[in-house]
Amino acid sequence: MYNLHTHSLLSDGSLLPSEIAVRYLAAGYKVVAITDHVDYSNIDLVIPAILKFTRNWPKDSKIKVLPGVELTHLPLGQFASMVKYCRKKGIKIIIGHGQTTVEPVFQGTNRAALEADIDILAHPGYISDDDTKLAQERGIFLEITSREGHNRTNSFVAKQALKFKAKMILSHDSHEPEDIISPAQLRKVGIKAGLTVSQVASIYKDTAKFLEKI
Repeated sequence: MYNLHTHSLLSDGSLLPSEIAVRYLAAGYKVVAITDHVDYSNIDLVIPAILKFTRNWPKDSKIKVLPGVELTHLPLGQFASMVKYCRKKGIKIIIGHGQTTVEPVFQGTNRAALEADIDILAHPGYISDDDTKLAQERGIFLEITSREGHNRTNSFVAKQALKFKAKMILSHDSHEPEDIISPAQLRKVGIKAGLTVSQVASIYKDTAKFLEKI
């Protein structure tokens, strides 16, 4: 079981990366990514910290911890250069903070993030047909989230993804200990979004294939 969207106290979460890893292991997960919010103000502080932590995490641990970031509230023209910078530094999971309906986000953010070849478009809100098609063409995951507020458009995102055969991913977007739910509960988030049991299973197969390439 995998969760590739978490936030530590390196951005707006409340837990150390080590606490996140231990809590996800206890909850039954095999892979977790630390994906703290970054923009130009903190990227050179957060990336080295995450990389130092993940590189020193025990190789024989029962949970694998991957280094990631969430590019958050960026001006549209910054996505491409930021993605390249993060890849060059060694970041494995790049999330774009999508156009959620519960926060002010620049119009066009979904498109700019997708064009920059991120890995996951988080909480993309009422994502357009054209942007969903682009996600499908580029193999970028659209997030179905358990995060309160962001999850209000899960059903819409799922319908769009199914309509255009875009990949989906289930994730927590966890910030606090209580955000960490069990694998069974996370599957129910997918079911609540209108997906079948077999469709949820396919999501995890796609996620596993993605992780094999990292």
